[in-house]
Amino acid sequence: MPQVLIRRPPKTAMQAGRAETKRWVLEYAPASPREPDPLMGWIGGADTQSQVGLTFPSREAAIAYAEHGGIAYDLELPPPRHGIRPKAYSDNFRFGRTDNWTH
Repeated sequence: MPQVLIRRPPKTAMQAGRAETKRWVLEYAPASPREPDPLMGWIGGADTQSQVGLTFPSREAAIAYAEHGGIAYDLELPPPRHGIRPKAYSDNFRFGRTDNWTH
């Protein structure tokens, strides 16, 4: 029985906002270890299912797909988000500021 991981992918380094972070991904676990190619030295393997990643709009949809297909799954929940403290540029010049000047 194939094992899959259902998770929400993290933001890329180029993302500042939360766009494209609400989708969930279902990824198959590798069935065999990857090995270097003897001729070129590139890392590869014969397991094509580990290259498959299905995206879903919600966690429930991904779980329903796995259960409908009889696939064992592990669920990786995202870490909790901390509140975002709004900042204003004028706070850098506020009277009575206790933080150090950074630039």
